[in-house]
Amino acid sequence: MNGGEVKSKDTYTYQFARPDFLWRKRRRGYILRLPMPAPSPEPAPAATPKRLPVLLRRAWYGLNQSFRQRIAHLGVTPDQFSILRWLSEGDPQGLTQRALTDLMASDPNTITSTLARMEKAGLIARQPHEKDRRARRVKLLPAGRRAFEKGRKIAMELQECVLAALPAARREKFLEELAAIADGCGTPRA
Repeated sequence: MNGGEVKSKDTYTYQFARPDFLWRKRRRGYILRLPMPAPSPEPAPAATPKRLPVLLRRAWYGLNQSFRQRIAHLGVTPDQFSILRWLSEGDPQGLTQRALTDLMASDPNTITSTLARMEKAGLIARQPHEKDRRARRVKLLPAGRRAFEKGRKIAMELQECVLAALPAARREKFLEELAAIADGCGTPRA
């Protein structure tokens, strides 16, 4: 048998290379129509193995989209909020764009364009580094600090909501283990 294809609800059409099952001749062999067999019960779907990249991506995407919707009224994106957080928690003199790129585990072009939008919105200021002419120091402006403080409350509420999926006694351990995984992947620890 070369194969089969469904021609109608109640019949299969099979094409054979041998003429002894002649029913109707086609250009490439012969066709035999048979009644369709009774449907067999569907097998239970096999359990898919848990894979770290898929689970992390799914968790990150869901968290990112939920956070994006919750902070949209602040006029910042989740990535911009993360930059505001790093600036708020970092050196009071500001951080270099290179440091932000490393902390965000991103590429320099993405960070540069994000910072340009943030500077235009009045959230941050970029100034030449006092010692390195090639570097630029990024500082948080008052509008950026206000956006961060409002977004921080939203972020903490969202974190509590997400972690509520785990028993309270396991939440801190989960975050420690997730930090260990992040460290193992070579990303900076928050």
